[in-house]
Amino acid sequence: MQRFTPRGVLGGVTNHIVALAQSEEAPAAISELYRQHRVGLIRLAVLMVDDPESAEDVVQEVFTELYRTWPLTDGDKVVSYLRTAVLNRSRSVLRRRRVARLYVPPSSRSGDSAESAAEVGESRREVQRALQALPIWSREVLVLRYYLDLPYAEIGQTLGISESTARATNSRGLVALTKKLKEAR
Repeated sequence: MQRFTPRGVLGGVTNHIVALAQSEEAPAAISELYRQHRVGLIRLAVLMVDDPESAEDVVQEVFTELYRTWPLTDGDKVVSYLRTAVLNRSRSVLRRRRVARLYVPPSSRSGDSAESAAEVGESRREVQRALQALPIWSREVLVLRYYLDLPYAEIGQTLGISESTARATNSRGLVALTKKLKEAR
């Protein structure tokens, strides 16, 4: 089925917006982009973060960042840029949620006995002490991998190293961490 594209529209971006995207008129262009694409971008974000309020925040943050980086060099790809930015922001929201869910303050756990809570707290402190004893690069890779659950490619990008270096550092770091934990017991 052929999709109808109104005259003067390039993949959802009017020629007027393309011209504005390459000009210095940021408020007018961003307002026009916001009016035309806000609802679709919020829908995309809701599908990612499963929360309308967070989705609206994601889209607002993307448009705020767009305002800071104005003007765009490639106005034809502004909608693609917005979609990519919404996806990236949504991933960040999901990562923060995952980290927040992993951390449950000891006082808010229900059903745990005082003894088991103390054991968990002591185990956590042992791991933290062992992590602190590792070289900084090993510690960073292990924290990014196991606390933030990042894939090796993202760890490499974050630290400015290759994916294979991130894998090797993770492997060596786990061996060193295991050794430190055995020494502590």
